[in-house]
Amino acid sequence: MSISASSSVNAPRLVLASTSSFRKTLLEKLALPFSCSAPEVDETPLPNESATALVERLAIAKAKAGASDNSNSLIIGSDQVAVIDGQIVGKPLTEEKAIAQLMAASGKRITFYTGLALYNNFTGHVESLVEPFTVHFKPLTEAQVRYYVATEQPLYCAGSFKCEGLGIALFERLEGKDPNSLVGLPLISLIEMLARQGVDVLSRDCVAAV
Repeated sequence: MSISASSSVNAPRLVLASTSSFRKTLLEKLALPFSCSAPEVDETPLPNESATALVERLAIAKAKAGASDNSNSLIIGSDQVAVIDGQIVGKPLTEEKAIAQLMAASGKRITFYTGLALYNNFTGHVESLVEPFTVHFKPLTEAQVRYYVATEQPLYCAGSFKCEGLGIALFERLEGKDPNSLVGLPLISLIEMLARQGVDVLSRDCVAAV
């Protein structure tokens, strides 16, 4: 299915299958109309499931779950985890767990894995990938970590930080294709996926209005 400005009447709707305000803010950078849906997906890892397999599986599951109330749509799913000392780390949810995660990351090179999926529920086509991004943490004191967590409350962020905010002070260096992936949505890769579905983000009317 090819979408262009001249065929906008048949253009798909764009849907972000996420309730994350961070992903919503990132997708708004593309200046495309989109809606959000809340995918009902069990995020529990499977036995012996690797970090990359987990985030790709969940990204696809979220994209497909977001299709239930949306016809002729391109649905975006995404999921992210960090790996610290060989252990998969997700959202801390409490201050004490956030402090423990950041203390475990102190002075280390930590890789974050972000799964991304784009599901065309008109054609049934789904494309997915896993994008790694590496963070080099500074050596941190417990006092610094406690101050950071109390100040920014990164309780719903994988890895317990917000790199778009004060979290940048935790790092020595960042390595990866797209810094947006660290926030939770690899925009460069998403733009490439959208293009393969006929959506040029630099063209007017390439997706239907919400």
